[in-house]
Amino acid sequence: MFELSQLRCFVAVAEELHFSRAAERLNMTQPPLSRQIRLLEHHVGAQLLERNSRVVRLTAAGKAFLPEATQILRFSEQASLKARRVAKGEQGALTIGFTSASGYSLLPEVVRRLRSFRPGIALSLKELVSTSQVEALNARQLDIGLMRPHLLNNELESKVLLSERLMLAVPAETIDEWPKEPTLDCIHGKPFVMYSPQEARPFYHMLNARFQKAGVIPDIVEHVGQVHTMLALVRAGLGAALIAESATSLQFNNVAFLRIQTEPVETIGVWRRDNDNPALSLFLEEVLPSFGEDE
Repeated sequence: MFELSQLRCFVAVAEELHFSRAAERLNMTQPPLSRQIRLLEHHVGAQLLERNSRVVRLTAAGKAFLPEATQILRFSEQASLKARRVAKGEQGALTIGFTSASGYSLLPEVVRRLRSFRPGIALSLKELVSTSQVEALNARQLDIGLMRPHLLNNELESKVLLSERLMLAVPAETIDEWPKEPTLDCIHGKPFVMYSPQEARPFYHMLNARFQKAGVIPDIVEHVGQVHTMLALVRAGLGAALIAESATSLQFNNVAFLRIQTEPVETIGVWRRDNDNPALSLFLEEVLPSFGEDE
């Protein structure tokens, strides 16, 4: 089988139609250049060049072989370049998991910043609840997850990417029944749409802990896993709900939002410590540090 170096020699001679100029172009002397051409013709099994002391011509076989040889060299250069870019994290792929809530504001910003740093990285986006993201990270099916604070094992590392207010969503026709700046106490005994302990476990436990600390017992009318379903039930008049401020961008008709006086909620980025994907390394080094400080 011929070698790429032999193809480079042949293409140089075929384009220059002059051994001396081709040798100079390749930064070599004529004898090894001629030897490489003979070896190539031996491997191909056909004469590719006619040469004498005055002229160099392509044979019919050489004319047929030239475009294929040029293409092989181009493919080999492209493959090498792609491998170098992937190794540097400039190309490659990154799989990002995200919750529906993070999809409203954080995910678009993550994608925007990543594109501005490295537009060559291909993204695969998967909407998953936080618990499912942790399972996918443990199974090496995600590179990074955008989720609520979650109990993590030692193989996973995390960073806070976003801290935002909690908003009280109420049926618009009941807005006058609520204080302009409600507290958790205002929810005590009121109809309330709660997060599912299975599908939205982190948010469920977080709110339960806050309710218990404040001595608040809402009248839970339904448990749901997705914010848009929760707001649809609020619009239907089933009760109030607590959502992250970014989710107010959904703008359901007949739903009003009030800033509630309680601690903000966080969204974290989570990844495996042993993930050797160069695209993830670049994300952690260049994109991740831009979050947290200015949010």
